[in-house]
Amino acid sequence: RKVPTMSTAASPSSTPTFDRGRAVTKSLLGWGVVVGPFYLIVGLLQALLVPGFDLSRHALSLLLLGGLGWIQAVNLCLSGLMVLAAAVGFARLMPRRSNIWAGVFLGLYGVSLIAAAIFPPDPMGGFPVGGTDATTPSMSGLLHLAASAIGFVSLAVAALIVGAWLHRIGRRGAAITSWIAAAVIVLAFLGGAALAMVPAGVGLLWLAVVAIWAWLAIASYTAYRIAPSPSL
Repeated sequence: RKVPTMSTAASPSSTPTFDRGRAVTKSLLGWGVVVGPFYLIVGLLQALLVPGFDLSRHALSLLLLGGLGWIQAVNLCLSGLMVLAAAVGFARLMPRRSNIWAGVFLGLYGVSLIAAAIFPPDPMGGFPVGGTDATTPSMSGLLHLAASAIGFVSLAVAALIVGAWLHRIGRRGAAITSWIAAAVIVLAFLGGAALAMVPAGVGLLWLAVVAIWAWLAIASYTAYRIAPSPSL
């Protein structure tokens, strides 16, 4: 009587497999969770340590100015790359009718962060220390404002698209969060831009920034949970 060996007795279907594409999608979405805390921690550390910077009077983008401005520039560029990675993750996960536009608008926000680092704002509010506030906007200052406006609006549109997708698949709580975040981002940015020279305006800009990163973290985590496991 022939005793079957382990190689002949094992079933081919019992061998676990690994889907590399699914793993890549989950990894890309993970950057959407990481980027917000990274950006805010690096920015707040600078705000507390850079001489003359006042959180109640100065927008975080002003950290691009002065001798240590390169730190905030690196912060923006790395954050932009992480947002671009998350945009690709959403595009890979979402249905074809939505993924292109969700990826495009979220990707535009990532590009806007990098553009904002390349074109710093004009000095204002007495920062940097020893500098002179700009009386007329420079080309760099205008391009910085344009990049910021495009970025905030693009992120809000992405939140609306992702919210609609989450609603279709039954994630109503996450969908409502996305829609509320889109409204808060747009309104807070517009109010902050209009009142940029007073503490209330700076506070509104901070609200818009925090709403952006909070939404992206929640949406990316939700999408990460929805994405199929790479283990088959």
